Amino acid sequence: MFRRARELGPPVLVPLAWLFVTAAHLGVVTEHTLFIAHIVMTVLLVGFAATGYPDMRDGVLRTWWRIIAAGSAVTLCGVVGLGLEPANPTLTGVALYGWMLLPAVGFVDTGRRVTEGTWIYAAGTAGCLLGAVLYAVGSQATAVGGLVLVGLGQTAGISDAALRD
Repeated sequence: MFRRARELGPPVLVPLAWLFVTAAHLGVVTEHTLFIAHIVMTVLLVGFAATGYPDMRDGVLRTWWRIIAAGSAVTLCGVVGLGLEPANPTLTGVALYGWMLLPAVGFVDTGRRVTEGTWIYAAGTAGCLLGAVLYAVGSQATAVGGLVLVGLGQTAGISDAALRD
């Protein structure tokens, strides 16, 4: 049961996380709520990395394990950045851009290793990269568009990977 939750959790949690980030960007979610969410995400990521390591030592899963481990540290930067008064934009930026870009590395590696559906991983990579650029442009519309692109690209890639497994 726990193993199945580890396999199917990401396709549910990834889009929820990006919806939450978008809601925070739009001011629908408070900074304190975002701080709590980062604590929860850090615990989940560390737990996932610790319990998933035995199954993720080879091939593309090793790449994804490394992304999860690095993502744990990136998310912890968000915890620290949001926990400071006032919030530290450098640390929160590390968390945001880290999670926009880290999965792109995994999508490139996965796309190189699969024989079918490589377009999904190319689209996931493009969504991550273009989304990060759009967010960085800085206007409200492009930032939200960037977050949506990242969320859609990552959701497509992680959903395909979970279904293949």
